[in-house]
Amino acid sequence: MALNGAYRNGGSHRGSFKVDRPSHAASNLRSSSFKARPSIRRSTSASFGSNSNKDGDGVPGRVRVAVRLRPRNAEEQVADADFADCVELQPELKRLKLRKNNWDSDTYEFDEVLTESASQKRVYEVVAKPVVESVLEGYNGTVMAYGQTGTGKTFTLGRLGDEDMSDRGIMVRAMEDILADVSHEADSVSVSYLQLYMETLQDLLDPANDNIPFVEDPKTGDVSVPGATVVEIRNQSSFLEILRLGEAHRFAANTKLNTESSRSHAILMVQVKRSVVREEVLLGEEGEPSELGRPFRPLIRKSKLVIVDLAGSERIHKSGSEGHLLEEAKSINLSLTALGKCINALAESSAHVPIRDSKLTRLLRDSFGGSARTSLIVTIGPSPRHRGETASTILFGQRAMKVENMLKIKEEFDYRSLSRKLEVQLDKLIAENERQQKAFEDEVEKIHLEAQNRISEAERNFADALEKETKKCQMDYMDTVKKLEEKLVLNQSKIDHENSVRDNWSGQGGYVSAGEEVEVKKLLENEVNLRKAAEEEVSRLRHQLELNRQPNAGEESDVVKLTKVLEDEARQKKELEEEVIILRSQLSQLTLEAEQMRRCLDRGGADSGFSAYETPTSPFRHSQLKETKSGHKPPVATLFEQVGLQKILSLLDSEDASVRIHAVKVLANLAAEESNQKRIVEAGGLISLLMLLRSYEDETVRRVAAGAIANLAMNEANQERIMAEGGISLLSLTANAAEDPQTLRMVAGAIANLCGNEKLQTKLRSEGGLKALLGMVRCGHPDVLSQVARGVANFAKCESRASSHGMSSGRSLLIEDGALPWIIQNANNEVAPIRRHIELALCHLAQHEVNAKEMISGGALWELIRISRDCSREDIRNLARRTLTSSPVFRSEMRRLRIEC
Repeated sequence: MALNGAYRNGGSHRGSFKVDRPSHAASNLRSSSFKARPSIRRSTSASFGSNSNKDGDGVPGRVRVAVRLRPRNAEEQVADADFADCVELQPELKRLKLRKNNWDSDTYEFDEVLTESASQKRVYEVVAKPVVESVLEGYNGTVMAYGQTGTGKTFTLGRLGDEDMSDRGIMVRAMEDILADVSHEADSVSVSYLQLYMETLQDLLDPANDNIPFVEDPKTGDVSVPGATVVEIRNQSSFLEILRLGEAHRFAANTKLNTESSRSHAILMVQVKRSVVREEVLLGEEGEPSELGRPFRPLIRKSKLVIVDLAGSERIHKSGSEGHLLEEAKSINLSLTALGKCINALAESSAHVPIRDSKLTRLLRDSFGGSARTSLIVTIGPSPRHRGETASTILFGQRAMKVENMLKIKEEFDYRSLSRKLEVQLDKLIAENERQQKAFEDEVEKIHLEAQNRISEAERNFADALEKETKKCQMDYMDTVKKLEEKLVLNQSKIDHENSVRDNWSGQGGYVSAGEEVEVKKLLENEVNLRKAAEEEVSRLRHQLELNRQPNAGEESDVVKLTKVLEDEARQKKELEEEVIILRSQLSQLTLEAEQMRRCLDRGGADSGFSAYETPTSPFRHSQLKETKSGHKPPVATLFEQVGLQKILSLLDSEDASVRIHAVKVLANLAAEESNQKRIVEAGGLISLLMLLRSYEDETVRRVAAGAIANLAMNEANQERIMAEGGISLLSLTANAAEDPQTLRMVAGAIANLCGNEKLQTKLRSEGGLKALLGMVRCGHPDVLSQVARGVANFAKCESRASSHGMSSGRSLLIEDGALPWIIQNANNEVAPIRRHIELALCHLAQHEVNAKEMISGGALWELIRISRDCSREDIRNLARRTLTSSPVFRSEMRRLRIEC
């Protein structure tokens, strides 16, 4: 006896082995040659599936049952030689007699009685072909074989016919008819092959998938197995390969009744999807067919053919099953018993059908009492020794014949077909549109040529007029240049010689005449005289008030009047003071402009003014405001001494915008000198500048205030004060909101100065300063990028110093914020300051070992090698070389790339 669990048709599984299956029943069926009835295309009343109607909601269809007798095998011919067969077939009457003894028998009628000489083709045509035709029409169908083990169920259903084509079973022949009838372009056929073994649903096409769950539709009750392998079938050869694969994985064993007994129920599911076009008739108002045409409604019919090869029922004392074979036999008999109970309940129209007693009955829910057209073939043997099993099989078939199904077609709207039809119409419309577009373009081209001719004529006329106007402008220009040269010579003789002045001035440079300077000085002198006169008048009025002050009430009105006069005089005095300060500031600026113009003239006019981004008032030109060689102080310092810091700070809150702007410019110029910074901070100048940055939207105020903060941020003590007052948050907000390159340059310079303080790095990043600095690269202006690069270099230097002292061990915050790609991209920038700062930043980042791998993956290694070889500054070259040679990661990568530093 073979060990239990051997796979059929080759291969071992779970410690079992395969025994060849020379089935005596199969060989007898194969060797017998019988005449089959002529095949017919559609089933008649004498065959299965006589009822066929697709128009109603449902069509009644009784389960059709055929009985097939297996010939005697070699063992039965010897053991039962002295006994007659226990059954007698009357195929012409579709009857079967089961002998009780020599003189008594029971008679049973079936839909078809197939003798032992019936061919496989005959069996297929009367049992399965009507079901296959119904499946092709859109119904679900089931073909199932039931019987004692060894009576030829697998031979009837699953024979492949490799040796003899006439032995092909129902599975093979059904697929041949399906593939012959469907359209490979519009229809589809897919297959799943399963086995129910020991109440576990397993995939025969994927043995690893050995516990497939059921999914039951709560509305329709349909049971599906979405976890099963689904294979689309295009030809018969691929289907045969699937059958061979599934048969090889099916459990089988050798018993006394069958040398290769199936130990599981095999279930072949064939899904068919067909495209159908249904013609619809449009009716008019009077119910007559409309002349508008007959629209077509594309539909998809989805049907399913289920072929079930049930495992054979067996009696333990006859099959000799023991151990695991006994457990398998129990499981098989239990599932078949549950199926019999369901069929009994359906046949008797019982209110309760125990459909959930077994997974087999749940799978076959649609086949018995459902919407599928079902054919059952019961196989029996002739041996009188197995009369009890034969009688049980016959009674099973008799009860199944009483089960009624309600056949239904499942149709869905075919959106794909409709989409293809609409695409064809769309293509036609597109072609027509292209033709119209071509005609339109030709017309446009014609109009365009006419317009070009008119434009050419207008251009010629314009060129003539332009030439005349150009000549006139050239003459005017020569006269203007001559007059300007005369004015420059006159101004040069009046300008005193002063040394170079560093002035953080944010105004606009340009030409200033000597006459305008004299006029401003006169205005300033007049304002000073007016102020003195006002002060004298105020003193006189106060003296007169004290002389005339008496306690009587009659003079109170005069006191009130005098008080109002004094208040008016004080307000006028304040306004005059503000105007004096503004005029002094303007005078200082005009003086600086004149000095700058003198230098330009001394250089021969090579640079006639300041560039748009290198103005003489830039807070990043770090020359000090010192006394000139002639002993005179700079105008801003003189203004500082004459007016006073508190007065300048008070003017920052002036309601007059021009006064406020001039005051912040003066404060920015003062902050450029290191000696003034401490006094400015102590007097509250830093807080005032931060308030300006927070509250004012004027671009000039924000730019100059940011420049003053940048100057103050060069001092370490001021840096901590700026951070404590929330300065970095204000600078970040300004950087995100500003678009002017000069404003961004000031803000970037301030943040860059803060980046050089090791104590502030964590807070600088947490408050958004680092992100704001990197975000200013969006401007793209070289001056802004230079300040950003300086800040990145300062930040990287502090990180490198912290890691070398053991204060930091993590990855660089610059790399975490995504700055590395921009650093690598600008490492070889054509602007020298940007390139120098970026080269320093790369060297400092590379000194921290934890950054090495990410820098290599980003391409920084090649830039470091370039810097170590080609950098114009020797100190940076040496730093890059030391970094590459001291890092094990960089050395390893260079060895891999065969690069020598």
